[in-house]
Amino acid sequence: MMTWSTYRLFPKACLAIFFVLAAGLLSPLQAQDFSHQNELFWQPHRDQSISWNLTKETRLPHHDNIELSGTQISTIVRYEVDAARHLHLTRDVIFPQLRRYTTPAESPYRAYLRGEYRDDILPVLTLANQKYEVGKLDSVRIKGKISFYFQTHDGLAVVRSFFPSMHERCLVEKWTLLNMSQTPRTVSIGATELQQEEAGWQGTYHRRVFTDAKRTVTIQPQEHYEFGIYFLATLQNEVTPAVSVAAIERSRDTFLDSIAANLQLHSPDPVINTLFYFSKVRAAESIFRSRYGLVHSPGGGNYYVGIWANDQAEYSGPFFPYLGYQTGNQAAMNAYRIFKRNLPKDGGKIWASFEMDVTFPFGERDRGDAAMIAFGATHFLLAAGDQQKSAELWPLVEWCLAYCQKRTTAAGVVASESDELEGRFPAGSANLSTSCLYYGALVQAARLAQTMHQPTAVSTTYHHQAQRLATAIEQYFGAELAGLHTYKYYQENTTLRSWICLPLVVGLTSRKAGTLDALFDKLWSANGVLTDLQPNANDAPVFWDRGTLYAFRGAFKAGASDRALERLLSYSTTRLTGFRVPYAVEAWPENGMAHLSAESALYCRLFTEGILGLEPTGFHSFTLRPNLPSKWDHLAINAIKAFNTSFDIDLRKSKNKLQLTVVQQGKVIVQRVILNNATVEIKLK
Repeated sequence: MMTWSTYRLFPKACLAIFFVLAAGLLSPLQAQDFSHQNELFWQPHRDQSISWNLTKETRLPHHDNIELSGTQISTIVRYEVDAARHLHLTRDVIFPQLRRYTTPAESPYRAYLRGEYRDDILPVLTLANQKYEVGKLDSVRIKGKISFYFQTHDGLAVVRSFFPSMHERCLVEKWTLLNMSQTPRTVSIGATELQQEEAGWQGTYHRRVFTDAKRTVTIQPQEHYEFGIYFLATLQNEVTPAVSVAAIERSRDTFLDSIAANLQLHSPDPVINTLFYFSKVRAAESIFRSRYGLVHSPGGGNYYVGIWANDQAEYSGPFFPYLGYQTGNQAAMNAYRIFKRNLPKDGGKIWASFEMDVTFPFGERDRGDAAMIAFGATHFLLAAGDQQKSAELWPLVEWCLAYCQKRTTAAGVVASESDELEGRFPAGSANLSTSCLYYGALVQAARLAQTMHQPTAVSTTYHHQAQRLATAIEQYFGAELAGLHTYKYYQENTTLRSWICLPLVVGLTSRKAGTLDALFDKLWSANGVLTDLQPNANDAPVFWDRGTLYAFRGAFKAGASDRALERLLSYSTTRLTGFRVPYAVEAWPENGMAHLSAESALYCRLFTEGILGLEPTGFHSFTLRPNLPSKWDHLAINAIKAFNTSFDIDLRKSKNKLQLTVVQQGKVIVQRVILNNATVEIKLK
């Protein structure tokens, strides 16, 4: 698929590709049937992009959307291609830090300044004294930006690309006009100017839509002209930033290049490699300026400039040290600091989230949030390899563990009023999720205490508490359910639930076989693991991708690599090339399968913690327990940035064994032949 940045370097080659595409000579994507959901539309490419070729597409109309974020803006570009291959666009432009006044009937939590803009705001193009319509769409390309390529007519080809400013409150729609004819083309471009004003909590907001296009431009044969349409917001008395297509795109490209350079996955499957790259982008871009510094937020049209105990503390926080994205590491630290700053003084529960510029706490019930925070924070601190950060956050870890211990029942498990699904499904008075997360946190806290040189009694106490809790989890939650030797999610539970994967995630494998049967057979759907196996077949299936991603991680970690790979390939193909692309989603039917960012972090973690079986044991040490599927002869993850260094892990099949190589900053520090599913201790230099 041609990109215009490539065009500048290789104009003749790209010109030829564009002519082939415009002539409809490229074969259409091969579709596959995934039961109730739509077919596959997109094709992955070696440059880690995906494209949708429309030249012979018959499955129209089709619609989808994609979110693009910077530190002061997020945009959901909604697009539909009708039966005639005409594009219909809506830009949902959100300014997360600027909050509107609300009426009593509206929720103040979601009162972001935002607006929807359709194509009626676009400037009118005139060619040869006639209005020029862009016409039919030929293809769409996604790689950290979304670009729409239109069929050439009247000698002119058009590309429209969308990307956010990484630093300003600005969305750019970049237009590229390419003269495909043999004679000059003179185009007149009308003005676009829309101004809106609104009073809000931060003062008077000014929104403006405008273009920097020249009123008339003559384009020579095989040359092109670019201009931007800008959607931006400023506060009263705030200087309007100087914006340009080139500068904003350069900033976006710099971000994308930095994400591509670190934590590079090399597997035998191009779909998985591409979705891994896309997941890094989505996880890293959803970081916003707040009153207390940069914070990671879920996004999805609803959740900005706020933090949650699950999404940020548990899911995304432990991911950023491996990615080596310093903005992400800052955001993770800030999230943990906010939770620490707001520890209750009366011994009550910790808040589940902080919204409205991370100043307003929320959470009616104890969801097991202390266990979520402790599980995430201990992993983050070990992987960050930083004594100072650990000393700063250690009081948060201690408080969360003490709170969970205080909530331990006579049966030895941890009571909580709910779980992260917040009552959408029953969770009883003590659920498997809270106890498993507390168990995992205790194991990691014991390691953290030891590497911090805390008194020996501290790590010993946490270790013994973890052992007792493991026994209690087996005795309290272990059950024969649906004919399987697995777990009930809570004491009165009678249906299989997706979160029964969590014992595998934290290394409890006594019921592995039955749990895997439950997850990958009975609960499996075309969209991954169902949240609950409803006894009534007429009930609409509900799925949350986070449950599926944890299930993959647990299955790989438990040694079921072949079984997990089959399902992972199916899931990854659907999410990257199917009807809802190109990221992991939140849920269905809730929130319309929004592309929440922390789910993308969970996708990446299933490779580091699942297939590699990487567990941090100290500031400069970890264990590996690799599980390479039989169909794969290699797997490498390069430029891992955890533990305050950079290293590569390479696995190669060698007969019935694995050749393991660990390279730290260019020097081989481990080279061994091991068995699949064998544990290896790694100490970094």
